[in-house]
Amino acid sequence: QVHLVESGGGSVQAGGSLRLSCAVSGYTSGKYSLSWFREVPGEEREGVAVIYDLGDSPEYRDFVKGRFIISQIKDNNTLYLEMNSLKPEDTAMYYCAARWRGGTWYDKERWIYWGQGTQVTVSS
Repeated sequence: QVHLVESGGGSVQAGGSLRLSCAVSGYTSGKYSLSWFREVPGEEREGVAVIYDLGDSPEYRDFVKGRFIISQIKDNNTLYLEMNSLKPEDTAMYYCAARWRGGTWYDKERWIYWGQGTQVTVSS
């Protein structure tokens, strides 16, 4: 059984930083790709960053490039998202996802397993 648990969310002022964590268990087959998404009420869940297991460089959406860093500790199946220079528009529920189906990575329909999210609120 695959289980994902996000943590590290909270409230921060604009310009501040947060580090999100995602503990992944029960995932042992296939390409071990992991990603972060975020969702604002009333809007579609959107991809933020993805990290692959075969040496490919991580990828980021333009709206977080230069500010966010995705990384992982494979032995512990732990995924991180370091968020710097946070902006009010970064406010959202952040989710980690596992088991990529292939195709466009930032399409939420391309992922099989999801955590329940951790809230990030950035105030000005």
